[in-house]
Amino acid sequence: MLAVMADPTAEDPTSQPNELCCECGQFHLLLDNHLYNFQDEVDDELICHICLQPLLQPMDTPCGHTYCFKCLENFMQEYNFCPMDRKKLSFQQCHKSSLLVRNLLDKLVVLCPFKADCQQTMQRCELEAHLQNRCPGFKKYKSELQRKKNPISKGKEDPPTKAETTPPKDPEVPSGGSSLVAESSAAAVVSLGTAEPGLVNPAFEETEEADLPQRTSLVAETTTIEIHREDPEEELGMRIVGGKDTPLGNIVVQEVLRDSVIAADGRIAPGDHILEVNGVNISSVTHCQAVSFLRHPGPVLHLMVLQEKGFSNKTAQQDSSSTNREVIHVTLIKRERSEPLGIKLIRKTDEAGIFILDLLEGGLAAKNGKLSRNDRVLSINGQDLRQGTPEAAAQIIQTSDSRVNFVVLRQPGMQLSDPVEDGSTSNSSSSSSSSNGGSPVHHRRRPDQNHYRRKSNYQKDLPQGYASHEKTVAIKKEPKESLGITIGGGRDNKNKLPIYVTSVQPIGCLFRDGRIKRGDVLLSINGIDLTHLNYYEAVSALKSNAASHSVTLKALEIVSLNSTELSLDIKEQGFSWSPLWISWLGLPSYLHCCQDIVLSKGNLESWGFSIVGGFEESKGNQPFFIKTIVPGTPAFRDRKLKCGDEIVAVNGVPAIGMSNSELIPMLKEQRNKVTLTVVSWPGSLV
Repeated sequence: MLAVMADPTAEDPTSQPNELCCECGQFHLLLDNHLYNFQDEVDDELICHICLQPLLQPMDTPCGHTYCFKCLENFMQEYNFCPMDRKKLSFQQCHKSSLLVRNLLDKLVVLCPFKADCQQTMQRCELEAHLQNRCPGFKKYKSELQRKKNPISKGKEDPPTKAETTPPKDPEVPSGGSSLVAESSAAAVVSLGTAEPGLVNPAFEETEEADLPQRTSLVAETTTIEIHREDPEEELGMRIVGGKDTPLGNIVVQEVLRDSVIAADGRIAPGDHILEVNGVNISSVTHCQAVSFLRHPGPVLHLMVLQEKGFSNKTAQQDSSSTNREVIHVTLIKRERSEPLGIKLIRKTDEAGIFILDLLEGGLAAKNGKLSRNDRVLSINGQDLRQGTPEAAAQIIQTSDSRVNFVVLRQPGMQLSDPVEDGSTSNSSSSSSSSNGGSPVHHRRRPDQNHYRRKSNYQKDLPQGYASHEKTVAIKKEPKESLGITIGGGRDNKNKLPIYVTSVQPIGCLFRDGRIKRGDVLLSINGIDLTHLNYYEAVSALKSNAASHSVTLKALEIVSLNSTELSLDIKEQGFSWSPLWISWLGLPSYLHCCQDIVLSKGNLESWGFSIVGGFEESKGNQPFFIKTIVPGTPAFRDRKLKCGDEIVAVNGVPAIGMSNSELIPMLKEQRNKVTLTVVSWPGSLV
């Protein structure tokens, strides 16, 4: 990610030192890293993946990752694993990076933080000497500070200088509960745990320069979630991707199905990494093993998940838009725990957070009369929802006993436009949830028109460990005899899948023949191409040709060379069968259906996704996959990109054969708009 630092700004008086740091010229706590304003973009290879800033006193781990000394030291005081790959780690095993790396970092060009009085640039290692000996701005600051410490007269104190001005804070909750604004240092940190699971406490640091981005930190948390099932064999209702036998490594939630056990619980979301199942570490198991663990029946399931909550950043531009808004506190009293509030919540694509879409007539909130449409929900019962989801808000409301305390932000005169259905051009909403105790309600999306077969210059060889075997099955049969198969997929499917066999019934000529198996992709029947048909067209073609005395089927069998797990019957407990996500990775390119996803962002934003894969000497060519989508970012708001999607091309340039270090700079070069060509496979259902 691009590391861009802001001008020095004042912190909350309870958490800031009285003077600027004499080494970097910015405010930060004594134990935190120094802060710098870098002139140019810093290569990702020189970024610490804890604080997301250029490395300071870099330390190497035995597993090949590099972090700032202070970041790693603080992290290891609470955890015993590497933040990147979660391998077991102790601080004593780490060592200083090479002199070459340290010299490269020291030579990064920085701007003088006192740019109002000094426009000098220099290498990072030279900044301290510049401040102490040559900088007019720092000299002016020290003079002002000395004058205030030893005033000549007892008269009215001079107004503070720019460097000392305390900027306006984001609205806070002035109650005994937890503040919406966390007090932390100006140095960015990744929080992997907070006082309450699901609570985000970002540090907001305002600047007076509207054109500069804020210092950002990626907030992530590990949370233990207990899932209860009335029927021990009921499916959880989520799709997963990843595994140690794929470039993704970890097991990642791709989708949560509506009206499922997981959706009703409301705490697990797409993008969450599943680390443990009932105390068993699954962060380094194969995809099939993870599916088996998650499909294991039982009334209670204990999951440990890593949840990324987004960047704790705030731009001056965003803050200026809230200057005319007011913070309103509203308490609703439920007569009983299950009483609905009658509030519909929604997430917008152009602004982070959740908003009130509507108040149901006759409902508790409507009768109270203090909440309004388009109010932005800042917190419910003290839990920060500024980067939250409707699902999370509904969960808090449903688990509240009697009092439900809202803190909302309101801009006078603003009303939310009505939600729109298919065919509308409005983009004001993406998903909504009702506080009536039901599951989240997702608005229908306009069907995508930009899917197409993978172009020849986008095609690739099968990944290592896979082979596909095309077979032709010609059989003689009675005209009224059934083929005896059921099918799934079709190009009308949301993932635009080819037609595949979901079962071979004991009654029918194909069962007797034995060559067509569950999971086979059907290519043609009696010369009729099935690969471009939707589900109903394929059913019709199969039925009409089954009436013949002879049938010739062409099918494709996907084979895993490294494991027999793909062909094993994992216990299904009533699951409607479909191929595992990992099996689709072995499908030949000419059967893939691509989609172009266009993302747009502001100058101060990150695209908001991370990638894995690409060419490696030891593994050869691997596909690029989306591993992480960060809440509150352009990729998250667009909602089309999913974890586990394969990146085929960037702005029409094929990604085949590229290494990770080649593709990342290409993505960084795209300033405000990028077109990603992706192939999306449905995750394995658990």
